[in-house]
Amino acid sequence: MPIYHKLGQIPSKRHVQFRKPDGNIYYEQLFGTEGFSGMSSLLYHTHRPTMIKQMGPKISMKPDVADDRNITPRRLLGFRTQPADDFLESRKYQLVNSDCYIALAAPRKSMTDYFYKNADADELLFIHRGSGTLKTMVGNIPFEYGDYLLIPRGMIYQMHFDTEDNRLLITESFSPIYTPKRYRNYFGQLLEHSPFCERDYKLPETLETHNELGEFVVKVKKQDVLHEITYASHPFDVIGWDGYNYPYGFSIHNFEPITGRIHMPPPIHQTFETSAFVVCSFVPRLYDYHPLAIPAPYSHSNIDSDEVLYYVDGDFMSRNDVEHGMITLHPAGIVHGPQPGATERSIGKTETNELAVMIDTFRPLQVTKEAMQIEDPNYKNSWIE
Repeated sequence: MPIYHKLGQIPSKRHVQFRKPDGNIYYEQLFGTEGFSGMSSLLYHTHRPTMIKQMGPKISMKPDVADDRNITPRRLLGFRTQPADDFLESRKYQLVNSDCYIALAAPRKSMTDYFYKNADADELLFIHRGSGTLKTMVGNIPFEYGDYLLIPRGMIYQMHFDTEDNRLLITESFSPIYTPKRYRNYFGQLLEHSPFCERDYKLPETLETHNELGEFVVKVKKQDVLHEITYASHPFDVIGWDGYNYPYGFSIHNFEPITGRIHMPPPIHQTFETSAFVVCSFVPRLYDYHPLAIPAPYSHSNIDSDEVLYYVDGDFMSRNDVEHGMITLHPAGIVHGPQPGATERSIGKTETNELAVMIDTFRPLQVTKEAMQIEDPNYKNSWIE
């Protein structure tokens, strides 16, 4: 996240005495990535953030893989994923590899009796249904339909929902998630031709400092195991912080599409990147305006990546029978393209109202047993006329 941000009270210099009104010191924490060379923030805690009282039970969160050598095109009916009260229990892994886990979740309840930290992965939450507040140790971010929430690894947080009708697409990345390099200048500022800019971000606000001692459960995911750790102080006891490493939000509705006279390739939709996959946003836009343009995409071979599309809203130009919350997987090694009739339907159209999230991974994805339970088995044959 290439924007300097700060909230609350901080000392004038790093690593110096910062005292409370009673003369005791606040406790400084470096919250950083990639050793000491990645993005970081400095947090100032009211109490020591290291006061562990108890280590609780361990629960496996390892995805249950059904097909680890997949080459079959698949369609998953995502809204058939059953809701669950608990935020973590509602997370159902669908497609996984050594770089990322892709999950669907339909949590009904807010997180009120514990806090959560993913120690393995950055998390990118896409809010398909629902609204509420992401509460973290560095401030709160309100969210609503269409928001991406990027939560860096190691951030302690809670999700507070306004209602019980919530649908989320969650991507866990084992490498840091950034904005695309080609959108940024040498200093990290987003360039004029970028499809979004810094003004579009939802930064943490309303820093809540809880000066409380007691027993506070933090569930920490590490190496596919959920560890329950009880701390003696409230995790949200930060009096102030500054830096570059923090959660933020971005609405897919603020993505400004790039268009052209003829069909433009998927990289124009890119919104986030890692060393192992990219995330793209397909949004309502004008179609190609060459007099002989074919707005629907041409067939193409996924030789180097698996393509995942999550359908959010509207009619998707290259697919038939699209439902909200549906996921399609087109694996590397075979050709894919518009379904029968889609190319012809697109000719002469001037715009599309489609809304979708695409994840292209550079290593093959494995299909989980959860995914097989909501799969449309006829999808692979749907190109036969």
